[in-house]
Amino acid sequence: MSESYRQLLDATIQHLEGMKARGVRHAAVAPETLRALTLPARPTSVSSLKSQIRPTAPAAGSPARTPFQKQAVPPAVAPRATIPRTEPAASKIGPPAVRPEIISASPEKAAAFTALRERVLVCEKCPHLVASRSMVVFGVGNIDSPLMFVGEAPGADEDAQGEPFVGAAGQLLTRIIQATGLSRADVYIANILKCRPDTPGQASGNRKPTPEEMQTCIPYLLEQIDLIKPKVIVALGATAVEGLLGKTLGITKLRGNWREYRGIPLMPTYHPAYLLRNQSLATKREVWEDMLAVMEKLGMPISEKQRNFFLKA
Repeated sequence: MSESYRQLLDATIQHLEGMKARGVRHAAVAPETLRALTLPARPTSVSSLKSQIRPTAPAAGSPARTPFQKQAVPPAVAPRATIPRTEPAASKIGPPAVRPEIISASPEKAAAFTALRERVLVCEKCPHLVASRSMVVFGVGNIDSPLMFVGEAPGADEDAQGEPFVGAAGQLLTRIIQATGLSRADVYIANILKCRPDTPGQASGNRKPTPEEMQTCIPYLLEQIDLIKPKVIVALGATAVEGLLGKTLGITKLRGNWREYRGIPLMPTYHPAYLLRNQSLATKREVWEDMLAVMEKLGMPISEKQRNFFLKA
């Protein structure tokens, strides 16, 4: 397989993943494109191929989705722990602060990211995790995003689906992201560990990754960060902070205070799972203040309504 062909294939896969992340479930491909697949390979470009793959129109009576359209959250998330949904009209806030496309503006970057993903998916550095995992959870989102969220490790839902933050805590994280005016497709989400920590003798539940597991796996995360080059990283919970910054004072003392990681501003905040366990208005407000600081750092518009979330009347 030639290098140009590999780059074209990688970019096409990224394009399709971007469509999927924006809610597209079916893609229309021109008949001439299908016929061309039976012919000898000939040079083409990423842009020309992308123009031939487009979303199908929504079914009659179904409203078209936009990158900022709110999504239904399954009832697994406790209602009182949710962050309000806010979706300002585009005419009021201008263009999105972050591009919703997952495909990179650089084919080289997309190819490098795909190559990294392929290496991670077959990693066997931790035999005990390999033996118990269902899927490697690489990461998801916009590889050109200026905003990156880093969590601890996959849980049972993530292990089953191969995507980070899809369980109850993940649904809450999605609500938090939406409350800023963005969507999951606008940011990048990853974990310190790419495999779910094994829980021998337990039918359910999770455990904290060991320092050895984090040390083994974190080089993959560092490669993701180096490729994405986010302008801000949000560390979700004590374990994410520990994995990135080493031993710390604890999340309660660190949250809300800017740190720096490899020259990138880093905001420590509570893990969404902590919000599900702690329903106080004060705790919700603390997390939201952290997100307001992130929005300000990125130069995102903040409405008066957003500033007043979780403030007592």
